Amino acid sequence: MKIPATLKHKPVIVSENYENIDGRNAYNSEAKGLSLGLAQWNDRGKLDISAKVWRYTGEKWSRQSEELPLHRVIDLAILICRSTLYFRQAYRYDRLYDPANPVIDRIGLQGDAMNVAVCTDNPMIDGDIELFRQALSDGDEMNSERLKILANLLKEMGY
Repeated sequence: MKIPATLKHKPVIVSENYENIDGRNAYNSEAKGLSLGLAQWNDRGKLDISAKVWRYTGEKWSRQSEELPLHRVIDLAILICRSTLYFRQAYRYDRLYDPANPVIDRIGLQGDAMNVAVCTDNPMIDGDIELFRQALSDGDEMNSERLKILANLLKEMGY
């Protein structure tokens, strides 16, 4: 299925077979494609690149399609990596975290820092963190494959 090129987001680089590789939803996904292109929020004279996940309901392109600036996509990758690393050692805590110190890390970015912490405002955190840990474990093989590819690409780029 072809990603629409006539909407506000203007695709430049596309992956139109994403539905075949969308994790556990592979071959049965509403996420039909990914694209990098010119952001729909561009103002006159100002250009931003965004990444977009294109969802298709079977009848029309969904409003739930998501467009993200590239730096947010990278920030999400950083958050995923830091969280995955954290959960390798989380077994040391009875509740998979320290309620007295829920901050996992502060990652320096742009002269400040991205805080990474367990969400203690969640009233169901004790059960939810266990479910999260289990889901992370269940997806380890699939996610590890992608992280290894990402690591190799970053090395190839000189990072």
